[in-house]
Parts: sequence; structure tokens; C-alpha cells
Amino acid sequence: MKLSRRKFIKNSSFTMAGTMFLPKDILHSFSFKGSHILGLQLYSVRDDMKTDPAGTLKKLADMGYKNVEHANYINGKFYGYAPLEFKKLLDGLGLKMPSGHTVMNASDYDVSKNDFTDKWKQTIEDAKTLGQKYVISPWLDENLRKNYDDLVGFLDVFNKCGELCQKSGLKFGYHNHDFEFRYSLNGKKIYDIILEKTDPKLVIQQLDLGNMYGAGGRGLDVIKQYPGRFESMHVKDEIKSSGKGEMGDEYESTVLGKGILPVKEVIDLAKKIGGTTEFIIEQESYQGKTPLDCAKEDLAAMKKWGY
Repeated sequence: MKLSRRKFIKNSSFTMAGTMFLPKDILHSFSFKGSHILGLQLYSVRDDMKTDPAGTLKKLADMGYKNVEHANYINGKFYGYAPLEFKKLLDGLGLKMPSGHTVMNASDYDVSKNDFTDKWKQTIEDAKTLGQKYVISPWLDENLRKNYDDLVGFLDVFNKCGELCQKSGLKFGYHNHDFEFRYSLNGKKIYDIILEKTDPKLVIQQLDLGNMYGAGGRGLDVIKQYPGRFESMHVKDEIKSSGKGEMGDEYESTVLGKGILPVKEVIDLAKKIGGTTEFIIEQESYQGKTPLDCAKEDLAAMKKWGY
């Protein structure tokens, strides 16, 4: 049975308990060169990463990938590896991990102390150890988006997390799904509230082109509405699904250039006016192909488009 990324994220956010405390004086030495970063979200090859993370990363490196984005930080480990161990694995393959997905929940901020929990602070430190530039939260709990005041209150925590990340030389970001475009509070779409109430200097937005499509979100329109706000992007294409799609609607992702989204037009605009410097390929459904074969085709498409 296909596990949607939405369910994966929700389940993972409840299991991120416990931490591995490491020295806090490790240098953050990741260097970003060139006009943009091209990478793969490892959720695209989640089953392969579950059974053989080292072998899967080698296959991706052999394909020509230079950057990957994680979606598995649990109990202080990345795909079962301690931060320094995983960094050593990546370094040995010539891979970098400029960004990663880790859900920041309301429980990660102690209101009584007006401070983040030690667990969340360690999350930032582990990201720094790995060489990340971005710590991206890819989910917003349903309880935090039921009324306007609760949402705005938590978005202030987003801004505070941006300040926390900056102290470690990192940036905090948010990644959308579909509900941000599907639902409104006080007459405004949730996504508009998020963009209005987060400080661009503290919180970057990672725009997922595919997640929002079934809810009416269109990449070209959003980029034009909020130029300069999307430092990172999940590059996806979509087709009509034969069953229930990844967001519970009628669409699912497919190989870039094979679907109905004007992907090249969107990413070109994002590079021109969207402020986008990180383009992360993600494909969650495969139409009978293997995930690794799809990852290879996706990379070829991006290279053909000049990325």
C-alpha cells in the first residue's frame, strides 16, 4: 500500500523523540557555489533508502546528483546514521546535503520559558553538523490552523526559529502541502497568511509545485504574487491519478516533462524573479517504473532545461 508523504510526515513528527548530543563547536563549512543548487529529495527513493541507504546514495551519485535533501531525521539520526557518520558517508560519495525536512511542532517551543526545547536546539545543531544551509519544516499541525489567532501565534514561533537558525549560520524554512491553498481563515488563504506573517529575512519558503495543484495553487501565479520569497523549490510534475493521489485528490507526481504542469516555465520564472537558488526534484509516484529510474529521468530533464 502506498504511503503518502503527508501520512509519512505526520507519523514521523510523532516519533522524533530522543536526541544524540554532540559537541556544539563543530565548524559549519558547507560551501555553496554557482548560481543555483540542483538536488533530489530522498523521499523520492524512500524504500531504497530504508533498505540500503549507502547503496542508494552511491547510485544517485553515479547518476550525477551532487546534492540531496533528507526526509528522515529521527531520534537524532539521519537514516539510522549519527550526524557525523552520515556526513562522512555523503562526503565519501561527493554528495552534499544543503537542506533537510524536519517537522517543527508546537511542543518544540516552551511557551513558559519563551524558548525552544533542548530537543529542537539539538535538531539545529545536527543540521549544522551535517552541513545543511536550510532546516525546513514540511508540516503544520491541524490544531494550529483551525483559527486565525492560533495560526498567527505559531507563525511568530516560525520567526523565532529563524532567529535561532541564524545564530548557527543556517536558515529556517517552511514547505507547503495542499491545505494552505484549500482552506481559509478570516477570509484569507492559509498560505497568504503564512507569507504575510513570516519575516522574509527569518523564514524562507520552499514552494512545492505539485502539492498545491489539486487545491488550485499554480506556481506561476504564486511566484508572481510573492516575487523573491521562494529561495527553495520542490520541482514536480503532475498527472491525473488512476486512484487517490498523494494529497488525497486526483493528481499524482510523474517524471518531469511528462505531466500537465508547465515545469520549465515555472522554474525559469522562479530563477528570474522568485529568488530561487535551490531546486529540489521530488517524485512520489512512479507509474510502474522504479523510483531510481525516475530519479535518473528527472535529472536528465533538468539538465536538458539548463539546470
